Amino acid sequence: MIGRIHGTLLDKTPPQLLVDCAGVGYELDVPMSTLYTLPAVGQAVTLLTHLAVREDAHQLFGFATPQERAAFRALIKISGVGARIALAVLSGLSVHELAQAVAAQDASRLTRVPGIGKKTAERLLLELRGKLGPDLALHSAGGGVAPGHADVLQALLALGYSEREASAVVAKLPADSGVDDGIRQALKLLAKA
Repeated sequence: MIGRIHGTLLDKTPPQLLVDCAGVGYELDVPMSTLYTLPAVGQAVTLLTHLAVREDAHQLFGFATPQERAAFRALIKISGVGARIALAVLSGLSVHELAQAVAAQDASRLTRVPGIGKKTAERLLLELRGKLGPDLALHSAGGGVAPGHADVLQALLALGYSEREASAVVAKLPADSGVDDGIRQALKLLAKA
């Protein structure tokens, strides 16, 4: 598995890049969100990658952040969603917006992406619920989360609470609360709700 590419950016032809890595040119498909963050042609670039192996092709996909790659991998695990649809979703929505749409179960955001109809959007929301992971759920909670609160959120998700419930409760916790105390307080808040 190829996990990361570091080399010289030779060509940008959206959505494809050509990166020279020690004399070998790698073609990568990237979402538009990654394309906008790239340096100029001829400059050094580092991308996280995902290698998709099919009967007729080996495709390499590049991402600027670990969150983009994690969202891509979550999307392609859904039955009927291929790499092209996953790239379209990540090109039309940032990871933060996708996490917010899933937390709010807002299909209208996904239907704005070309190639995503109402039924596909609803299926994506259903399948992605609870699968984007605590790091992406923290983005949807609005950022500014205390370092210990990521562990509290992860514990609540492991206990079976939805991302929406867990994120809402974690946002109410005092910033100075530790992990153990934060879990206790969060469970009390959830019990009252």
